Amino acid sequence: MSVTSRYREAWEGFWREAPAEQGAVFWDAEPSLTAGRHVALFEPHLTDPGLPMVDLGCGNGTQTRFLADRFPRVIGAELSAAALDHARLADPAGQATYRLFDAVEKAEAETLHAEFGDANIYMRGVLHQAEPDDRQLMVNGIATLVGERGRVFLVELSESAKPILVGLAQSPSGPPPKLAPIFRHGIAPGEVADASVPEYLRAAGLSVIASGELPLITTEYAPDGTRIELPSKWAVAGRTA
Repeated sequence: MSVTSRYREAWEGFWREAPAEQGAVFWDAEPSLTAGRHVALFEPHLTDPGLPMVDLGCGNGTQTRFLADRFPRVIGAELSAAALDHARLADPAGQATYRLFDAVEKAEAETLHAEFGDANIYMRGVLHQAEPDDRQLMVNGIATLVGERGRVFLVELSESAKPILVGLAQSPSGPPPKLAPIFRHGIAPGEVADASVPEYLRAAGLSVIASGELPLITTEYAPDGTRIELPSKWAVAGRTA
């Protein structure tokens, strides 16, 4: 099974329209506020930091390049070819490798694992964007990539983030400029129940090793000038037996 053509085209349209500069996309915050904080959370739980690191749903590669400065081999994996065009353009030195990848498609996960072996996975705010019927399949694909030795670090919006996003979208002055394209292209954030994420992981054969809460920093600002932060939960998971 793979993602629907509507879903794929929505992301292609979004990334074709997105400006190239870093920070122009709603979630494209600087690594010091995102991957930098996340590495401090998940690195102590990696059984083998030397494994390939897959930035799953890498988008334009902002966080991928940061990870490539810290891990020996980093692969930016992404459903959208237009997003990968941005990522490669922003990485002329080729710090990372970039791959078109449908995480819902079992055969693609098996192929990537056959090529790179067990991997550590970094995934930020991707699961809630997936179609509800695809979420377990996506986590199953992650479990394939992780194999026996890898770990996955994932960050997802909390249930309490949705009312914040709805409030921003329904503002009398309209949604903030960087949030508007998300709704226009039909990729509005969905809601993943807080309890569902560990259930998806367990169903895929992965155990939660560590978890916590940390705001997901965006690049947009509220009318009062404060940076918009969305409540989120993080987890590190892998095979422990």
